[in-house]
Amino acid sequence: MAVSIKGKVVLVTGASSGVGWAAALQFAALGAKVVGTARRADRLEALCAEIAASGGEAAYLAGDGIEEATAIAAVKVATDTFGTLDILINNAGIGNYKNLVDTSVEEYDAMMDANVRSGFCFSRHAAPVMIAQQSGTILFVSSIAGLQGYGGEAVYCATKFAQVGFAQALDAELRKYNIKVGVLCPGGIKTEFALGKGRTEDSVSQSNMMDAADVADAVVYCCTTPANFRVLDMTMRHMG
Repeated sequence: MAVSIKGKVVLVTGASSGVGWAAALQFAALGAKVVGTARRADRLEALCAEIAASGGEAAYLAGDGIEEATAIAAVKVATDTFGTLDILINNAGIGNYKNLVDTSVEEYDAMMDANVRSGFCFSRHAAPVMIAQQSGTILFVSSIAGLQGYGGEAVYCATKFAQVGFAQALDAELRKYNIKVGVLCPGGIKTEFALGKGRTEDSVSQSNMMDAADVADAVVYCCTTPANFRVLDMTMRHMG
């Protein structure tokens, strides 16, 4: 039976669209207090307004998730506004599907920063709060590309494999503090992700990819398990 998260404080990275946006709305609908962070302040304002209109509580911090200062500030927004931080969803990330010989060092750095460095920064500064209260959940939204290599996605796969390994190591490190760490590995999702960088609006809309809200359901499930069990990893694929 799912555990209630009413009153829990949830920090969602990459909350301005896609899975992050959908997860923030679902957490709020279940009574959680949500802090969203991403680079687009206007989107975050709209998210908080939608949550407030439905009777929920939300706050936001606009900033680049690869910067440690953004992670520090976002955790501070959670603790200052709502008193603590119970759940961290490391969802922010980018994709750029290219063959190795067509991928620049700058593109490599951008993907590593957005997909790996951001998760490190937010986890690094959320963990002390959770350790102090002897409870918490950290969930990484990775990809099936973190479980299997795909041609034309070598660097992207490397970042997603890194997320899976990082989450597994954190599980081993933080479980003694009653902190659950897991990773969700979905297949393709109908979002803005990688548009113009290997995907087009038409290719996404005409595909069998999953809806962001369906993946958000799984995000919430991973964070509402009974006290004595944790989701280490979950894979989702569409039926196409």
